[in-house]
Amino acid sequence: MRLLNKIIFLALLVIALPVAAQNASPDTLIRNTVDEVVAVLKQDDGIREGNQDKVLGLIREKILPHFNFTRMTQLAMGKNWSLAGPEQKKSLVREFRTLLVRTYSNSLTNYRDEVIKVTPASVSPQDTRATVKTQVIQGGGKQPVPIDYSMERKGSNWKVYDVTVAGVSLVTNYRGTFNNQIRDGGVDGLITALAEKNASNAE
Repeated sequence: MRLLNKIIFLALLVIALPVAAQNASPDTLIRNTVDEVVAVLKQDDGIREGNQDKVLGLIREKILPHFNFTRMTQLAMGKNWSLAGPEQKKSLVREFRTLLVRTYSNSLTNYRDEVIKVTPASVSPQDTRATVKTQVIQGGGKQPVPIDYSMERKGSNWKVYDVTVAGVSLVTNYRGTFNNQIRDGGVDGLITALAEKNASNAE
């Protein structure tokens, strides 16, 4: 599980898209930023030493704007999304976003020499969705880990709404847990459980 968390977070990191490149194709956006993000990980002593303020600052500045957390939360909720009212949906998105950030922020400090290879994607100008396929190349003779990004275009910007690692969807992975919590305590019960988990992670 620790290795899976690390790989998933590395996958999230390569979506730290520079503002000037927002009109590029989704695979170009990912490919052009890999070197930039890896350079930050290698050079920033604070991140390597586990400075959480620096880690969270990097995440908020370069990653969060490029994920559609509302869509991710909706997919993780499945049919239960329709049970939530407007304020509950806002709370769910906020808590789920915080959960993902807190869960994987510690993995940022564990980056060493993994290489991310991006496969060119065939995307037409009229396309609003795309899947970008990548591989995380690990050292020590370990098998590459395939990572697929499900992305959709909002205006001129592409945003990630799911990440699939070795065939396991990030949002689908949470759906079973969310369903169980809603069954036992309703939507408010799920919000409370997420808030408690986030508070525990923060500590």
